[in-house]
Amino acid sequence: MTRQAHTLFDKDGNPRRDQPWIFRTYAGHTNVRESNALYRANLSRGQTGLSIAFDLPTQCGYSSDHPIAGPEIGKVGVPINSIDDFHVLFHGIPSAQINTSMTINATAMWLLALYVALAEERGVDPKVLQGTTQNDIIKEYLARGTYIFPPRHSMRLIVDMYDYCLHRIPRWNASNICSYHLQEAGATPTQELAFALANAMAVLDAIRERGCFTAEEFEQSVGRISFFVNAGIRFVEEMCKMRAFVEMWDEITRDRYGVKNPKYRLFRYGVQVNSLGLTEEQPENNAWRILLEALGVTLSRDARCRALQLPTWNEALSLPRPWDQQWSLRLQQILAYETDLLEYPDLFAGSPVVAAKVAALKEAAYAEIAHIGQAGGALAAVESGYMKAALVRSQAERLARINKGEIAVVGRNRWTEGLASPLVSGDDGGLFKFDPVSAAETLDMLRATQTRRSQADVERTLRALREAALAGTNLMPASIACARARVTTGEWADALRAVFGEYRAATGVEGQRLGLDTPRAEAVRARVAAWGARHGGRPRMVVGKPGLDGHSNGSEMIAVAARDAGFEVIYGGIRWTVPEIVASAIQEDATVLGLSVLSGAHLEIARAVTEELVRQGVGEMPVVLGGIIPERDVEALRSLGVKAVFTPKDFDVVDVMDRILDVIGAPRTEAGARAASA
Repeated sequence: MTRQAHTLFDKDGNPRRDQPWIFRTYAGHTNVRESNALYRANLSRGQTGLSIAFDLPTQCGYSSDHPIAGPEIGKVGVPINSIDDFHVLFHGIPSAQINTSMTINATAMWLLALYVALAEERGVDPKVLQGTTQNDIIKEYLARGTYIFPPRHSMRLIVDMYDYCLHRIPRWNASNICSYHLQEAGATPTQELAFALANAMAVLDAIRERGCFTAEEFEQSVGRISFFVNAGIRFVEEMCKMRAFVEMWDEITRDRYGVKNPKYRLFRYGVQVNSLGLTEEQPENNAWRILLEALGVTLSRDARCRALQLPTWNEALSLPRPWDQQWSLRLQQILAYETDLLEYPDLFAGSPVVAAKVAALKEAAYAEIAHIGQAGGALAAVESGYMKAALVRSQAERLARINKGEIAVVGRNRWTEGLASPLVSGDDGGLFKFDPVSAAETLDMLRATQTRRSQADVERTLRALREAALAGTNLMPASIACARARVTTGEWADALRAVFGEYRAATGVEGQRLGLDTPRAEAVRARVAAWGARHGGRPRMVVGKPGLDGHSNGSEMIAVAARDAGFEVIYGGIRWTVPEIVASAIQEDATVLGLSVLSGAHLEIARAVTEELVRQGVGEMPVVLGGIIPERDVEALRSLGVKAVFTPKDFDVVDVMDRILDVIGAPRTEAGARAASA
């Protein structure tokens, strides 16, 4: 048979079709029983791997009975307190066969220890386990916020896991360098390439410095590094970015680390396509965005993803329902099985346009990597705040371009008029409804575990964990022993907090500007000045991120926008308690208190803030709140005293500032009114 260039062949010379990537949906909610039912249903519909979402207390190292955990239990993922929860979560799911991805970072070692202990209690050899713990702490300091310990202690935990996994769980990816959240935080393609690869280099440098592997074992550990990336709407650029990733990783592992085996230099990656660009307005448009973004990581065979999970059309509104996840899964299946995509070699090999774009991305990314290297590497660039400030600046520039109309977002700043979406017209409004009664089962299970377990075993294993942390020995064996003893998530994390301490990352907002010089922006500045003339000083805004929600993009942009408008802004970053935020607002004599909540805990937090203001004897302090808030909750927030509510459709920060000025009673100047209407 004549071999044609457009045909794929197997090793025997027969025409063949590529196997598809792993199909995943990112899922978990309410409690372990309901999440288990969801996983089993998704697997029965053709999903081929698990991607587990954990709730914020689990991610941040708190047991569900901790006071700060209460509003967040089961809201954005499944709560896990002990190995007993894992027994329910994986009931009927064969851990020996399934490929399991866990989106977990600061507590990654603990969740892997639970997974290993679960396998042992089921009689499964941990050597057959396959999957990934995300375990990328650097991006947590930059974008997602579920960090606990200082950077260098966190890196130690990652290296401990590589050291342990290579010999005892050889098919497990101990960490997964995650650039997904970098793009969500505003990263350009160049920054996504550079920051992710500098991050991976920091991990490999730490492994090499540990000296725990032979040269051959070090190569194998390089081969276990995987990546998790974002694919945005500019799918041609995204495809070129992935080809650049493939080439740069091959070059870095070959030239910097001397990896000789090409198999260990492969860029292995999974994807969730972009959620940042999903809109609350005309949400049906999100289905087409998701499809187009999927093309960026599937069209090019030489840079095709190994696993793909897609958001759903309504994720700018709430958590997805099972039907929404099924719809996204069907999109993957149609792309893989109905089209001819998997029948051809790479479609872009030899394209001068693609080659030139890839070369340009590589050149810019290598220059940024060199800059990070000169600053001391990725860990130093986190500690100095350089990388965080760069992301905030890129996000501010992107937001300004959307506000100016330079970036078109259909339904948001162009073609905003349209028919009402039938997808949100049902009884549930197209939204997931959280059941607090079901969530309470988590606390019942936790109390049952605490009653049954041996307290002596708990104290013994936690003492051994603290001693290992102080001695610098590998923490995985001690963590697995804790898991067997029914130690809880909070107890494990608290033991390490006692040794390592906790960390608060830079906010990156200092010195940033949106650069909005439109007549409407000038009108807002005129109102701020008029308020200041009346009150003898600028209005002061405290921007608070209460609870465990670490997605800080919105609060950072509001802080930058308010300062740009002329407000005095106090913003301390993520993970403050309600009493701390209220105390700060009182101490700073705030004109307005702004809260950002994206975890679904907005009603609980608004109620707690109202009660704390009353407890502190504050007579009048306007509160405004923004986040992913269903329309059905807006009136409830207002009844709690919230003066203005902002949702993802409120993308225009000039309008947001104008509405906040209405709340504090800022006058409208004649010049400002003319500018606003111009």
